[in-house]
Amino acid sequence: MIDKSLRWIDDRLGIAKGGRTFLDKIFPDHWSFMLGEIALYSFVVLLATGVFLSLYYIPSANEIVYHGSYLPLHGQRVSEAYASSVSLSFDVKSGLLMRQAHHWAADIFLGSIAVHMARVFFTGAFRKPREFNWIVGVSMLILGIVNGFLGYSLPDDLVSGTGIRIAFSIVESIPLVGSYLAFFLFGGNYPGNGVIIPRFYILHILIVPLLIMVLLGAHLGLLVKQKHTQFKGKGKTEHNVVGSPMFPTFMAKTTGFLFMSTAAIFLLGGFAQINPIWQFGQYEPFQISYAVQPDWYMGWLDGAARIMPSWEWVGWGHTIPLEVFLPAVIFPGIIFNILILWPFIESRHTKDLAYHNLLDRPRDRPKRTAAGAAMLMLLGMTFFASSTDVMANFLELPLKSVLWFFRFAVIIAPIIAYFITYKICNEMRAAEGIGKRKRAQVVLRSSTGEYTTVDSEPRPGDGYEELEAIPVPTYIDLVPPELVTGAGVRRVMR
Repeated sequence: MIDKSLRWIDDRLGIAKGGRTFLDKIFPDHWSFMLGEIALYSFVVLLATGVFLSLYYIPSANEIVYHGSYLPLHGQRVSEAYASSVSLSFDVKSGLLMRQAHHWAADIFLGSIAVHMARVFFTGAFRKPREFNWIVGVSMLILGIVNGFLGYSLPDDLVSGTGIRIAFSIVESIPLVGSYLAFFLFGGNYPGNGVIIPRFYILHILIVPLLIMVLLGAHLGLLVKQKHTQFKGKGKTEHNVVGSPMFPTFMAKTTGFLFMSTAAIFLLGGFAQINPIWQFGQYEPFQISYAVQPDWYMGWLDGAARIMPSWEWVGWGHTIPLEVFLPAVIFPGIIFNILILWPFIESRHTKDLAYHNLLDRPRDRPKRTAAGAAMLMLLGMTFFASSTDVMANFLELPLKSVLWFFRFAVIIAPIIAYFITYKICNEMRAAEGIGKRKRAQVVLRSSTGEYTTVDSEPRPGDGYEELEAIPVPTYIDLVPPELVTGAGVRRVMR
């Protein structure tokens, strides 16, 4: 029956040939390729848990009186969005587990994308013919960050409400059109007329996930269409792929990895508390919590906004708040545009237009690796700057001093990281006989015991052995100089 059913489908759709090609596809066996699989499987968990949460969440800013099982909130006026989020955590069976697993899956999804893209960058997997797939990956990262922000804004608690207020200021800071965009999005001046949460809800559960799924399908389609990259090794060339076939080997391994990833996410959801909204309370515009930062993927933007001086530009009847516009609009715009255009920037600089299926070791591309390290250091400094208040309190330092430290660190630290990384890469290549090598110092000792050094003579291994023979030590070389008649200068290789 199964055979007849499959033949019936194949006669009408003609999928057997394509399916056979897909099942015969070879996947290289390397641990770093699992990073993309983690992103894929965490996205699957996001979809599954998101469907569960959408059955109980109420996307409304209308105020009601809370009468749920969380007694500290009993009798207080809260929004329906906040009340349903708290009830989902305490009154729905497995509700808190699903809520926290959903949150952890979002963090892991974006973290695995970021680490996966770092692997692609440092190994040169973005080069021709995979530039478009790199752009698809960067676009998924941007959409993931946006959807993560939309998601943790929905509970309408004190932390998420503060984030929404900051988002209004960011949109409003855009010159000329900012006020119009902010009023259009919020339905009026902040906090608007209660439409922002329903609009965020539709964007979060429908529009942005659909866009991510389209990009994910394009990413996987290009992966199947193009030859898979692989690290250099025995039997591996630019024209073949060495590894395991899709069926049955890779399919069995990746199915097991799906179960392991899902189990890890739900273990975190069950045992590692995240975003306890009942402790933060209902959002009030005049309140703000201390020592609360957004999720890690928004930390670098929060830190950039914190350390930016309070500058503004006034001219031609307009005021541009640079303290918001530069760190929250211009800075991420520059970062993501550099990421999107990097394959073309590098190919233009290196004049490399060849097809590449073999990956680089990071040490073999010192400039690219150093540039990547500098970028990570820049983002790392802005990320840690999102905790300036906690650092000032813990170190018992003035907050102003911590802010000024990070203002200098975001400029100086990436420069230092670039040169240190570039130096390390060159030293590692030199140790393998690649690139420039330092000449060994030749130590000369006179008959009186005086030592001098000469830098101009080659050492063994520099390729000059055929020009000057290295004498083999004899018995006379082992005799002290004072016992040798007519002792002159002896050469000692160090």
